[in-house]
Amino acid sequence: MSRILLVEEGEGAASVLLDELRRAGHEAEHIEDGAVALHRMLTSPPALTLLGVELPRVSGLQILEKIRARSDHPIIMLTARAQESDRLRGFDLGADDYVCKPFSPREVVVRIHTVLRRCSQRRHVARPSMPITFGTVRGCAILDGHYLPLTRRESLLLRALSQEPGRVLTRSKLLEAAFPEALDVNERVVDTHIKNLRKKLATVSAAHDWIRSVYGVGFAWESRARQDA
Repeated sequence: MSRILLVEEGEGAASVLLDELRRAGHEAEHIEDGAVALHRMLTSPPALTLLGVELPRVSGLQILEKIRARSDHPIIMLTARAQESDRLRGFDLGADDYVCKPFSPREVVVRIHTVLRRCSQRRHVARPSMPITFGTVRGCAILDGHYLPLTRRESLLLRALSQEPGRVLTRSKLLEAAFPEALDVNERVVDTHIKNLRKKLATVSAAHDWIRSVYGVGFAWESRARQDA
């Protein structure tokens, strides 16, 4: 059983989700006020937080930013389907996942289990055991013992992705990592470099999809540890 915090305005909508969480065996608490929720997350963090965007006093995105400055506490954002900018901003700030309203309570429970499992694996897999290392020579990476010749952009992208296995990085975040000096580069250029990077990663293991696409958002690195779990 995990302790889940639901931070969302509206007692009626929250009650249905709370019932489903408890039915799934979780201990669930509901807070509507953003400032109260932030204090609770900092002083007595739950296993995972379901975080709405529009909240009294402190917004969900502000809470996310403050929490990420201190910890990697699992957070799933709850956003309206029309608020694409909020979803992208949430991933940029470090959200682990998002669920669009209106949502199925059962789907939320499944997302919770997925995020908790992913975060548990991320915490228990030590950095040295990661299947990828970067050599001192620019553009050199070694994946599962295989040498990968990379361009500078590919190397920067791969470093950014592999530093946080399982976490989705938006195109804008990856653009910052791979083109730190460029101001007028279109985000879609990231897709081109990811495509080339995937071809090189496939030479190591064609059966393993090292880079997972999240439609309309960005990409996540899938370590061998998670694939084999």
